[in-house]
Amino acid sequence: MIGKILLVILVIMGNFSVLGYSSDNPKKKRILVLDAGHGGKDSGATGQKAKEIDIVLAITLKVGNYVEQNLPDVQVIYTRKTDVFPPLDKRAEIANKNNADLFISIHANSNKSNKPIGTETYAMGLSKTQGNFEVAQKENSVILLEEDYHTRYEGFDPNSSESYIIFSMMQNTYLDKSLTMASYVQDEFREKAKRIDRGVKQAGFLVLWNTSMPSILVEVGFVSHPKEEEFLLSETGQDYLASSIYRAIKKYFMYFDMEELELAPSDELRNKLTDNPNDSNINTPDKSNTVIISDVVFRVQITSSTKKLEFDHPIFIGYSDIYEYKENNMYKYTIGQSAKYEEIKTELQKIKVKFPGAFIVAFKNNNRIDLKQVIDQ
Repeated sequence: MIGKILLVILVIMGNFSVLGYSSDNPKKKRILVLDAGHGGKDSGATGQKAKEIDIVLAITLKVGNYVEQNLPDVQVIYTRKTDVFPPLDKRAEIANKNNADLFISIHANSNKSNKPIGTETYAMGLSKTQGNFEVAQKENSVILLEEDYHTRYEGFDPNSSESYIIFSMMQNTYLDKSLTMASYVQDEFREKAKRIDRGVKQAGFLVLWNTSMPSILVEVGFVSHPKEEEFLLSETGQDYLASSIYRAIKKYFMYFDMEELELAPSDELRNKLTDNPNDSNINTPDKSNTVIISDVVFRVQITSSTKKLEFDHPIFIGYSDIYEYKENNMYKYTIGQSAKYEEIKTELQKIKVKFPGAFIVAFKNNNRIDLKQVIDQ
Protein backbone atom coordinates (compact mmCIF):
# COMPACT_ATOMS: atom_id res chain seq x y z
CA MET A 1 0.00 0.00 0.00
CA ILE A 2 2.81 2.42 0.89
CA GLY A 3 4.48 1.83 -2.45
CA LYS A 4 1.27 2.48 -4.37
CA ILE A 5 0.64 5.71 -2.48
CA LEU A 6 4.18 6.91 -3.26
CA LEU A 7 3.71 6.21 -6.95
CA VAL A 8 0.39 8.12 -7.02
CA ILE A 9 2.07 11.11 -5.38
CA LEU A 10 4.91 10.85 -7.89
CA VAL A 11 2.58 10.95 -10.88
CA ILE A 12 0.69 13.95 -9.50
CA MET A 13 3.73 16.00 -8.52
CA GLY A 14 6.17 14.90 -11.20
CA ASN A 15 8.98 15.02 -8.64
CA PHE A 16 11.34 12.07 -8.37
CA SER A 17 12.40 13.02 -4.87
CA VAL A 18 9.09 11.71 -3.48
CA LEU A 19 10.26 8.18 -4.22
CA GLY A 20 12.02 8.52 -0.89
CA TYR A 21 15.49 7.35 -1.80
CA SER A 22 17.86 7.28 1.10
CA SER A 23 19.93 10.39 1.71
CA ASP A 24 23.17 8.41 1.95
CA ASN A 25 22.79 7.33 -1.69
CA PRO A 26 21.81 10.49 -3.59
CA LYS A 27 20.14 10.17 -6.97
CA LYS A 28 22.29 10.96 -9.96
CA LYS A 29 21.02 13.59 -12.36
CA ARG A 30 19.52 12.23 -15.55
CA ILE A 31 20.69 13.76 -18.85
CA LEU A 32 18.12 14.38 -21.59
CA VAL A 33 19.23 15.56 -25.04
CA LEU A 34 16.54 17.22 -27.16
CA ASP A 35 17.17 17.56 -30.89
CA ALA A 36 15.06 19.90 -32.99
CA GLY A 37 15.33 18.39 -36.47
CA HIS A 38 16.80 20.20 -39.48
CA GLY A 39 17.58 23.94 -39.11
CA GLY A 40 19.56 26.65 -40.90
CA LYS A 41 20.11 25.81 -44.56
CA ASP A 42 17.88 22.76 -44.17
CA SER A 43 14.24 23.88 -43.82
CA GLY A 44 12.87 20.34 -43.66
CA ALA A 45 9.30 19.66 -44.73
CA THR A 46 7.10 22.53 -45.89
CA GLY A 47 3.36 22.93 -46.10
CA GLN A 48 1.15 25.71 -47.43
CA LYS A 49 2.21 27.96 -44.56
CA ALA A 50 4.37 25.88 -42.24
CA LYS A 51 8.09 25.14 -42.20
CA GLU A 52 9.26 22.10 -40.27
CA ILE A 53 12.28 23.92 -38.83
CA ASP A 54 10.09 26.49 -37.08
CA ILE A 55 7.51 24.04 -35.76
CA VAL A 56 9.93 21.50 -34.33
CA LEU A 57 12.15 24.14 -32.73
CA ALA A 58 9.16 25.68 -30.98
CA ILE A 59 7.94 22.30 -29.73
CA THR A 60 11.43 21.22 -28.65
CA LEU A 61 11.95 24.37 -26.58
CA LYS A 62 8.54 23.89 -24.98
CA VAL A 63 9.38 20.28 -24.09
CA GLY A 64 12.64 21.42 -22.53
CA ASN A 65 10.89 24.12 -20.55
CA TYR A 66 8.34 21.64 -19.16
CA VAL A 67 11.13 19.31 -18.08
CA GLU A 68 13.24 22.06 -16.55
CA GLN A 69 10.29 23.45 -14.60
CA ASN A 70 8.94 20.12 -13.32
CA LEU A 71 11.74 17.55 -13.25
CA PRO A 72 14.63 19.05 -11.27
CA ASP A 73 16.54 15.75 -11.39
CA VAL A 74 16.74 15.88 -15.20
CA GLN A 75 19.25 18.10 -17.01
CA VAL A 76 18.22 19.20 -20.50
CA ILE A 77 20.77 19.67 -23.27
CA TYR A 78 19.77 20.93 -26.73
CA THR A 79 21.47 20.19 -30.03
CA ARG A 80 20.18 23.56 -31.21
CA LYS A 81 18.14 26.37 -29.68
CA THR A 82 18.24 28.67 -32.71
CA ASP A 83 17.92 28.38 -36.48
CA VAL A 84 21.25 26.66 -37.14
CA PHE A 85 22.16 23.37 -38.82
CA PRO A 86 24.18 20.89 -36.74
CA PRO A 87 25.24 17.89 -38.91
CA LEU A 88 23.51 14.64 -37.99
CA ASP A 89 26.66 13.02 -36.61
CA LYS A 90 27.32 16.06 -34.41
CA ARG A 91 23.88 15.71 -32.82
CA ALA A 92 24.66 12.16 -31.76
CA GLU A 93 28.10 13.31 -30.63
CA ILE A 94 26.54 15.89 -28.30
CA ALA A 95 24.47 13.15 -26.67
CA ASN A 96 27.39 10.74 -26.38
CA LYS A 97 29.86 13.29 -24.97
CA ASN A 98 27.35 14.27 -22.29
CA ASN A 99 26.63 10.63 -21.38
CA ALA A 100 22.95 11.21 -22.03
CA ASP A 101 20.33 8.85 -20.63
CA LEU A 102 17.82 9.62 -23.38
CA PHE A 103 17.94 11.24 -26.84
CA ILE A 104 14.81 12.58 -28.56
CA SER A 105 14.85 14.00 -32.09
CA ILE A 106 11.69 15.93 -32.98
CA HIS A 107 10.46 16.26 -36.58
CA ALA A 108 7.36 17.02 -38.64
CA ASN A 109 6.21 14.81 -41.49
CA SER A 110 5.00 15.45 -45.04
CA ASN A 111 3.61 13.51 -47.97
CA LYS A 112 2.96 14.11 -51.65
CA SER A 113 -0.70 13.51 -50.85
CA ASN A 114 -2.54 15.82 -48.47
CA LYS A 115 -4.46 12.91 -46.91
CA PRO A 116 -1.97 11.29 -44.45
CA ILE A 117 -2.45 12.58 -40.91
CA GLY A 118 -1.25 11.71 -37.44
CA THR A 119 1.82 11.12 -35.31
CA GLU A 120 4.36 8.30 -35.35
CA THR A 121 7.46 7.60 -33.30
CA TYR A 122 10.51 5.65 -34.45
CA ALA A 123 13.26 3.65 -32.84
CA MET A 124 16.44 2.65 -34.64
CA GLY A 125 16.08 -0.45 -36.81
CA LEU A 126 15.72 -1.85 -40.29
CA SER A 127 12.75 -0.43 -42.19
CA LYS A 128 10.13 -3.15 -42.40
CA THR A 129 7.81 -1.37 -44.84
CA GLN A 130 8.22 0.87 -47.84
CA GLY A 131 6.55 3.69 -45.92
CA ASN A 132 9.06 3.47 -43.07
CA PHE A 133 11.92 3.41 -45.56
CA GLU A 134 10.64 6.52 -47.33
CA VAL A 135 10.42 8.44 -44.05
CA ALA A 136 13.98 7.47 -43.12
CA GLN A 137 15.20 8.25 -46.63
CA LYS A 138 13.67 11.72 -46.46
CA GLU A 139 15.13 12.51 -43.02
CA ASN A 140 18.56 11.11 -43.92
CA SER A 141 18.81 13.06 -47.17
CA VAL A 142 19.90 16.14 -45.22
CA ILE A 143 23.45 14.74 -45.14
CA LEU A 144 23.71 15.70 -48.81
CA LEU A 145 24.01 19.29 -47.52
CA GLU A 146 27.04 18.34 -45.41
CA GLU A 147 30.63 18.45 -46.62
CA ASP A 148 32.42 15.14 -47.16
CA TYR A 149 29.37 13.14 -46.11
CA HIS A 150 30.62 9.96 -47.83
CA THR A 151 33.59 9.82 -45.47
CA ARG A 152 31.75 11.00 -42.37
CA TYR A 153 28.99 8.42 -42.80
CA GLU A 154 31.18 5.56 -44.01
CA GLY A 155 29.93 5.61 -47.59
CA PHE A 156 26.26 5.70 -46.64
CA ASP A 157 23.97 6.77 -49.50
CA PRO A 158 20.54 7.92 -48.27
CA ASN A 159 19.03 7.19 -51.68
CA SER A 160 20.28 3.60 -51.90
CA SER A 161 18.17 0.88 -50.30
CA GLU A 162 21.29 -1.31 -50.14
CA SER A 163 22.91 1.13 -47.70
CA TYR A 164 20.16 0.46 -45.17
CA ILE A 165 21.07 -3.21 -44.97
CA ILE A 166 23.90 -2.25 -42.61
CA PHE A 167 21.33 -1.45 -39.98
CA SER A 168 20.13 -5.06 -39.94
CA MET A 169 23.66 -6.07 -38.89
CA MET A 170 23.60 -3.88 -35.79
CA GLN A 171 22.70 -5.19 -32.35
CA ASN A 172 21.07 -2.34 -30.48
CA THR A 173 21.56 -2.75 -26.74
CA TYR A 174 19.06 0.05 -26.15
CA LEU A 175 16.31 -1.03 -28.54
CA ASP A 176 14.03 -2.32 -25.79
CA LYS A 177 14.12 0.98 -23.89
CA SER A 178 13.84 2.99 -27.10
CA LEU A 179 10.69 1.13 -28.11
CA THR A 180 9.28 1.59 -24.62
CA MET A 181 9.86 5.35 -24.75
CA ALA A 182 8.36 5.49 -28.25
CA SER A 183 5.23 3.74 -27.01
CA TYR A 184 4.90 6.21 -24.12
CA VAL A 185 5.04 9.12 -26.58
CA GLN A 186 2.40 7.60 -28.85
CA ASP A 187 0.15 6.83 -25.88
CA GLU A 188 0.28 10.46 -24.78
CA PHE A 189 -0.31 11.80 -28.29
CA ARG A 190 -3.35 9.55 -28.68
CA GLU A 191 -4.89 9.89 -25.22
CA LYS A 192 -4.06 13.48 -24.21
CA ALA A 193 -3.41 15.39 -27.43
CA LYS A 194 -6.12 13.42 -29.30
CA ARG A 195 -3.95 12.88 -32.36
CA ILE A 196 -4.31 10.10 -34.90
CA ASP A 197 -1.98 7.29 -33.77
CA ARG A 198 0.13 5.93 -36.63
CA GLY A 199 2.08 3.73 -34.25
CA VAL A 200 5.57 2.90 -33.05
CA LYS A 201 7.89 1.96 -35.90
CA GLN A 202 11.50 1.15 -36.71
CA ALA A 203 13.66 2.58 -39.48
CA GLY A 204 17.28 3.45 -40.21
CA PHE A 205 17.74 7.07 -39.13
CA LEU A 206 21.30 8.35 -39.21
CA VAL A 207 20.64 10.78 -36.36
CA LEU A 208 19.97 7.73 -34.12
CA TRP A 209 22.69 5.53 -35.61
CA ASN A 210 25.64 6.45 -33.38
CA THR A 211 23.81 7.36 -30.18
CA SER A 212 24.91 5.20 -27.25
CA MET A 213 21.70 5.50 -25.23
CA PRO A 214 17.96 4.92 -25.75
CA SER A 215 16.97 7.16 -28.68
CA ILE A 216 13.79 7.94 -30.59
CA LEU A 217 12.68 10.12 -33.48
CA VAL A 218 9.23 11.71 -33.16
CA GLU A 219 7.12 12.82 -36.12
CA VAL A 220 4.60 15.24 -34.58
CA GLY A 221 2.28 15.42 -37.59
CA PHE A 222 1.96 16.17 -41.30
CA VAL A 223 2.48 19.72 -42.55
CA SER A 224 1.07 18.48 -45.85
CA HIS A 225 -2.36 17.91 -44.27
CA PRO A 226 -4.18 21.30 -44.17
CA LYS A 227 -6.00 20.75 -40.87
CA GLU A 228 -3.00 19.23 -39.13
CA GLU A 229 -0.79 22.01 -40.47
CA GLU A 230 -3.00 24.55 -38.71
CA PHE A 231 -2.76 22.52 -35.50
CA LEU A 232 1.05 22.37 -35.77
CA LEU A 233 1.27 26.11 -36.34
CA SER A 234 -0.97 27.00 -33.41
CA GLU A 235 0.33 27.78 -29.94
CA THR A 236 -2.31 25.42 -28.50
CA GLY A 237 -1.28 22.58 -30.79
CA GLN A 238 2.39 22.98 -29.96
CA ASP A 239 1.57 23.06 -26.25
CA TYR A 240 -0.45 19.83 -26.51
CA LEU A 241 2.34 18.05 -28.38
CA ALA A 242 5.12 19.35 -26.13
CA SER A 243 3.26 18.47 -22.93
CA SER A 244 2.58 14.97 -24.30
CA ILE A 245 6.29 14.38 -24.96
CA TYR A 246 7.11 15.78 -21.51
CA ARG A 247 4.68 13.38 -19.79
CA ALA A 248 6.19 10.47 -21.72
CA ILE A 249 9.67 11.52 -20.53
CA LYS A 250 8.46 11.71 -16.93
CA LYS A 251 6.87 8.26 -17.17
CA TYR A 252 9.98 6.79 -18.81
CA PHE A 253 12.39 8.02 -16.16
CA MET A 254 10.02 7.12 -13.34
CA TYR A 255 9.58 3.51 -14.41
CA PHE A 256 13.18 2.86 -15.36
CA ASP A 257 14.38 4.46 -12.13
CA MET A 258 12.21 1.94 -10.32
CA GLU A 259 13.22 -0.92 -12.62
CA GLU A 260 16.96 -0.32 -12.48
CA LEU A 261 16.86 0.57 -8.78
CA GLU A 262 20.20 2.34 -9.07
CA LEU A 263 19.38 3.95 -5.72
CA ALA A 264 18.55 2.20 -2.48
CA PRO A 265 14.88 2.38 -1.41
CA SER A 266 14.02 4.59 1.53
CA ASP A 267 14.29 3.12 5.01
CA GLU A 268 10.50 2.85 5.12
CA LEU A 269 10.34 0.78 1.94
CA ARG A 270 13.41 -1.25 2.87
CA ASN A 271 11.93 -2.10 6.25
CA LYS A 272 8.72 -3.16 4.60
CA LEU A 273 10.70 -5.62 2.48
CA THR A 274 13.13 -6.92 5.10
CA ASP A 275 11.80 -6.57 8.63
CA ASN A 276 8.32 -8.08 8.54
CA PRO A 277 8.54 -11.46 10.34
CA ASN A 278 4.92 -12.24 9.51
CA ASP A 279 5.51 -12.24 5.76
CA SER A 280 6.34 -15.79 4.67
CA ASN A 281 7.73 -14.61 1.34
CA ILE A 282 10.53 -12.59 2.93
CA ASN A 283 13.59 -14.17 4.53
CA THR A 284 16.01 -11.86 6.38
CA PRO A 285 17.87 -13.96 8.95
CA ASP A 286 20.68 -11.44 9.39
CA LYS A 287 18.49 -8.32 9.36
CA SER A 288 20.71 -6.89 6.61
CA ASN A 289 19.57 -4.94 3.57
CA THR A 290 19.64 -8.10 1.46
CA VAL A 291 16.22 -8.82 -0.02
CA ILE A 292 15.31 -12.44 -0.66
CA ILE A 293 11.93 -13.24 -2.17
CA SER A 294 11.54 -16.98 -2.50
CA ASP A 295 9.67 -17.18 -5.78
CA VAL A 296 11.32 -14.19 -7.50
CA VAL A 297 14.55 -14.38 -9.53
CA PHE A 298 16.52 -11.27 -10.50
CA ARG A 299 18.52 -11.14 -13.75
CA VAL A 300 20.49 -8.49 -15.67
CA GLN A 301 19.14 -7.69 -19.13
CA ILE A 302 21.88 -6.70 -21.58
CA THR A 303 20.32 -6.56 -25.05
CA SER A 304 17.27 -7.02 -27.26
CA SER A 305 17.05 -8.16 -30.85
CA THR A 306 14.42 -8.64 -33.51
CA LYS A 307 16.34 -11.80 -34.46
CA LYS A 308 17.05 -14.80 -32.27
CA LEU A 309 20.67 -14.97 -31.05
CA GLU A 310 22.54 -18.19 -30.44
CA PHE A 311 24.12 -18.50 -27.01
CA ASP A 312 27.56 -18.84 -28.62
CA HIS A 313 27.14 -15.37 -30.15
CA PRO A 314 30.24 -13.18 -29.49
CA ILE A 315 28.14 -10.84 -27.35
CA PHE A 316 27.84 -13.57 -24.69
CA ILE A 317 31.52 -14.56 -24.53
CA GLY A 318 32.71 -14.70 -20.93
CA TYR A 319 29.25 -14.81 -19.42
CA SER A 320 27.18 -17.66 -17.95
CA ASP A 321 23.55 -18.10 -16.95
CA ILE A 322 22.36 -16.70 -20.28
CA TYR A 323 18.58 -16.50 -20.41
CA GLU A 324 16.29 -15.68 -23.34
CA TYR A 325 12.68 -14.56 -23.20
CA LYS A 326 10.36 -13.07 -25.81
CA GLU A 327 8.23 -10.00 -25.28
CA ASN A 328 6.48 -7.71 -27.78
CA ASN A 329 7.97 -9.68 -30.70
CA MET A 330 11.47 -9.00 -29.39
CA TYR A 331 14.05 -11.52 -28.19
CA LYS A 332 15.53 -10.29 -24.92
CA TYR A 333 18.66 -11.60 -23.24
CA THR A 334 19.85 -11.60 -19.65
CA ILE A 335 22.97 -12.84 -17.90
CA GLY A 336 23.39 -13.92 -14.31
CA GLN A 337 20.66 -14.59 -11.79
CA SER A 338 20.05 -14.43 -8.07
CA ALA A 339 17.20 -14.58 -5.59
CA LYS A 340 18.98 -11.81 -3.68
CA TYR A 341 18.56 -8.29 -4.97
CA GLU A 342 21.79 -7.00 -3.38
CA GLU A 343 23.78 -9.73 -5.16
CA ILE A 344 22.34 -8.97 -8.59
CA LYS A 345 22.82 -5.24 -7.97
CA THR A 346 26.54 -5.87 -7.42
CA GLU A 347 26.64 -7.99 -10.57
CA LEU A 348 24.92 -5.21 -12.51
CA GLN A 349 27.73 -2.77 -11.79
CA LYS A 350 30.29 -5.21 -13.22
CA ILE A 351 28.19 -5.92 -16.31
CA LYS A 352 27.66 -2.22 -16.99
CA VAL A 353 31.36 -1.88 -17.82
CA LYS A 354 30.66 -3.72 -21.09
CA PHE A 355 26.91 -3.05 -21.38
CA PRO A 356 26.20 0.51 -20.10
CA GLY A 357 22.49 0.11 -20.85
CA ALA A 358 22.09 -3.05 -18.76
CA PHE A 359 19.40 -3.10 -16.10
CA ILE A 360 17.81 -5.46 -13.59
CA VAL A 361 14.67 -7.42 -14.41
CA ALA A 362 12.62 -9.66 -12.15
CA PHE A 363 10.90 -12.95 -12.94
CA LYS A 364 8.30 -14.93 -11.05
CA ASN A 365 7.75 -18.50 -12.23
CA ASN A 366 9.79 -17.57 -15.34
CA ASN A 367 7.37 -14.75 -16.20
CA ARG A 368 8.76 -11.24 -16.15
CA ILE A 369 7.24 -8.89 -13.57
CA ASP A 370 7.88 -5.23 -12.79
CA LEU A 371 10.31 -4.56 -9.96
CA LYS A 372 7.86 -2.04 -8.61
CA GLN A 373 5.39 -4.87 -8.19
CA VAL A 374 7.90 -6.64 -5.98
CA ILE A 375 8.12 -3.51 -3.83
CA ASP A 376 4.33 -3.07 -3.78
CA GLN A 377 3.95 -6.64 -2.53
